[in-house]
Amino acid sequence: MVTAVQMLPMAGGILSISSRLVRTLKLNPRQRFSAVSRFSSQSLSGEQFPLSNVLRRYGFPPRGITDFLSKYRKFMLGLCVHEVEQSLRILSSSLKIPQESLIPMLFECPAVLELDFIKKWQGIFCDLALPDVSPVGIANMIMISKRLEVKPDGFLRNFQALKCLGVGEATVCRILEECPRAILTVKDREIYGKVDFLEGIGVQRNRIDWILYSFPGILGLDLEGRLKQLLIEFKQLGLGEDLIRKEITREPRILSMELGELSRCMNFLWSLRCREAIRWKIFDKGALQAGFQVKIRVDCLCRYGLIHRDAFTVLWKEPRVILYEMEEIERKIEFLINRMKYDIESLVDVPEYLGVNFEKQIVPRYSVIEYLRSIDGLGDPIHLRELVKFSRLRFYNFYVKPYPECEKLYGRFSVRKDKRGHPVGLWKLFKPQKFPMSEEELRDMRSFMESLGG
Repeated sequence: MVTAVQMLPMAGGILSISSRLVRTLKLNPRQRFSAVSRFSSQSLSGEQFPLSNVLRRYGFPPRGITDFLSKYRKFMLGLCVHEVEQSLRILSSSLKIPQESLIPMLFECPAVLELDFIKKWQGIFCDLALPDVSPVGIANMIMISKRLEVKPDGFLRNFQALKCLGVGEATVCRILEECPRAILTVKDREIYGKVDFLEGIGVQRNRIDWILYSFPGILGLDLEGRLKQLLIEFKQLGLGEDLIRKEITREPRILSMELGELSRCMNFLWSLRCREAIRWKIFDKGALQAGFQVKIRVDCLCRYGLIHRDAFTVLWKEPRVILYEMEEIERKIEFLINRMKYDIESLVDVPEYLGVNFEKQIVPRYSVIEYLRSIDGLGDPIHLRELVKFSRLRFYNFYVKPYPECEKLYGRFSVRKDKRGHPVGLWKLFKPQKFPMSEEELRDMRSFMESLGG
């Protein structure tokens, strides 16, 4: 028989549970689990739990506190509450990490709350005095350092190596934000080796800073297995050292290409079947630059979900995409996926979508289709091919002309033009101007006419 009151030992002392709660816990397993979960959640986020109060003061929402302490309960209970508060104060006040970055960082890596660890980073950033480094970059550095168990001393040596090479403060800040893993994991001798590699191909020392700023990821690339092999591949394709140096100085991201990637892009370019005018524009800045433009567009399509084979298919069917700006391509893809709700694979069947004008064709046509769909004016679903490949007049006759309210949405053929060649009253502009004749001119004309009559 269960007694009226039963005493259970807890971490903070003795907790009394009434017989009513004990009877509840003796129900079926599903109800018992629900009651225990509800009880533990209340105990984690209650006012008596010191950690919840500390987290609440630093911006954690109540539901977030419950989830955080439930997920990392064992680790958090092993920390001193006073040290946790000190660590949060350093992160938010000293390192200026905003609340919208602090909370996700703690959810991903709560180990950054260890006081000794965070004090080391506080001392380093205070000594370096880098005002241009964003708080988000600092948060990424600290989180990656703790995950990889990298001591801040290695970062300090790499920072000093960059300063010895004459790298500017803006470049250092960009490296910290863009490639924190590279500057934490590489050795200082590897940084010197990459600078020697660039100088070996003829890049001047005063251009090293520009290359590191434009492509900070070069610090994370392997020198022997990647950069030098990439240089050998460029030379095997018939590119001279002067051209390679010139192109790398102009576009350092060329060094981000994988081994064999340029060869594949060049073979693709030579297989294109397009008008000569388009081909000349593609190769206008040289074969190396043309291959790199193919690479970044393939990467863009793959980021949205296409495989490499389909990405090359899209470019092969619509070569003009190689000439368009990346911002325009990304805007069209975002509109296709988020607004029009088509799959990215639809570009393989209708690559012409990336070649039409966004403001003049895509947006007006979809506005008409969206309106007709809202009033149930469409019988069958509209495929992307019909939306893109219909001529302006055919689209107007199919979807706009039967619905006069769509005239303003479409914006084309909505104004009825006068079939006459000229507007009314234009003949007045061509009427010759009259000049009054003087008496002398009249007298001369009269004498001339009399002479003809005589």
